[in-house]
Amino acid sequence: MDAAELRQMQAPIKERYKTDPKAALITLKAKGSTDSDGIACKVETGRAIAMAGLHPATGGSGLELCSGDMLLEALVACAGVTLKSVATAIEVPLKTGNVYAEGDLDFRGTLGVDKETPVGFAEIRLHFEVDTDAPQDKLDLLLKLTERYCVVYQTIKNGPKVSVSMQRM
Repeated sequence: MDAAELRQMQAPIKERYKTDPKAALITLKAKGSTDSDGIACKVETGRAIAMAGLHPATGGSGLELCSGDMLLEALVACAGVTLKSVATAIEVPLKTGNVYAEGDLDFRGTLGVDKETPVGFAEIRLHFEVDTDAPQDKLDLLLKLTERYCVVYQTIKNGPKVSVSMQRM
């Protein structure tokens, strides 16, 4: 695909977002489960192809993985593993658990439809559901420590310095 094909493919999408800005607001979601014997989190992606591509809201086919979805899936995986690890460490017996992440994107920014619209997630929400007999004070500690030690969560929350470079091969 060249630039002209891309512009042609995205033109009707951009026009729709210009006339109906709310159509560009998409919520991406990911879900994981800590229902395993080891310290692990099974992330449900619903996809078998490990190739990233454009999200359908930007003209993608939907056959490739969306990087935004992958970010949420990484958050779910990390938070689930961290939750399971912390629960193990502080002896909170989890019968079962689910981890949910969802994030709101306005694709007008990504497509350059509205230069004032930021590119990227405006908000990300992480939620846990756990089945346990542990007392509330232990659950409060479990959440606090999971939040503290989840690498992906902390990376997103604290917005680390990021650099970009390019060089010729």
